[in-house]
This record gives sequence, C-alpha cells and structure tokens, in this order.
Amino acid sequence: MKIDNQKVATLIYKMFVDGDNGEEMLEQATLDAPLIYCHGEGMMLPAFEAAMLGKDVDESFDFRITCADAYGEYDERGVMTLDKKMFYNGDDEFDSERVYEGAVVPMNTTDGQIVNAQVVEITKDHVTIDLNHPLAGENLHFVGKVIDVRDVTEGELKALHHRGCGRCHGDCNSCESECAQADNEEYPSEKKGCKKGCKK
Repeated sequence: MKIDNQKVATLIYKMFVDGDNGEEMLEQATLDAPLIYCHGEGMMLPAFEAAMLGKDVDESFDFRITCADAYGEYDERGVMTLDKKMFYNGDDEFDSERVYEGAVVPMNTTDGQIVNAQVVEITKDHVTIDLNHPLAGENLHFVGKVIDVRDVTEGELKALHHRGCGRCHGDCNSCESECAQADNEEYPSEKKGCKKGCKK
C-alpha cells in the first residue's frame, strides 16, 4: 500500500539542519518511537506530504524542504519586549512556574488568535519573547524509511476532524505540543501526528 490521502503512515527518519560544520541531526524518529500521521489531513507541512506521496512500505526517502516551504525566514520583528505584569498570575505575582527562559507560552494577538511564543529573556521589569517558529530560517533535510501504511479508521477521522488540525506548537515539537492527537484508543499511541515536519 502506498502513502495517499487518508492513509496512516508510519515512518522512521533523521532530520538534519545546516550547522557550522555541515549538517547536524536535530531530530530522530526510531522504530521504538516512530512518526505516525494521517496523510492529507493537514497534520504535516504541505512540502513534507508532497515528498511522501506515493511512497510504499519499506521504501527509503531522502529529501529537503527549504525554509520558504517549511517555517519561513527568521523575522526580527517577531522578537518583542513586554511588560512583566502581562505574565502575572491570579495572585498578582509573576508566573515563574510557567514563564521562564526557554519556555513556550501562549499569547493572544490583537485579532483574538492564540499563538505560541518562546521566552528568550526575563529581566526585573520585562519579558522578551520570540514569535518565530524554532525552525524559522532553517532548511530541513529528511532521511528515512516507510515502515507501514494502512487505511485510516472511521474513528480516527472523526477524532481528527473533531479536534481540528492546524498549526500547533513546535516544533508539533515540536512538536513539543503534539499536533492533532486523536482522543480515541484506535489511534496509534507511539507518536500521534507530528514531529518537525508537522505544521506549527
């Protein structure tokens, strides 16, 4: 069976980005913790899905996604310094449990949308955040193999459509924030939806 829309694909891979001394591996999906996603449901970057379309079980892959087709160029305008009081909790104290350097925090935009931002610096009176995706400006290189391809179940589709599938965050890191996880037990438990090829 080949990867196509509404097929659940199981992949192992290594993802590389450009480093000072050539490519360096940033992420790996292994047999013990593979990437499992439903093709054509918006769980992954469009360029990732385009590269995987038609791949068969046991087929190897090796492709690159430019930053323009991944998470865009790094935008300095995405770095903002905000009043520390914006991060106070209900007790009118700075929320140090959730807001610390390196933490990813949800922020409300002026039009009511929620976006994720990384905390880059905390001073006495201010918090500096970065709204750029962690992989902004990076060209991605995926090398791996297709382990399994199967039809998606009706329960999985209902769960995906019920939750909605869009930009998580995170890099999907993640997809640190897993993308479009299904709520029912039918969905594979190893890796639900996203790694760095995920839309975030």
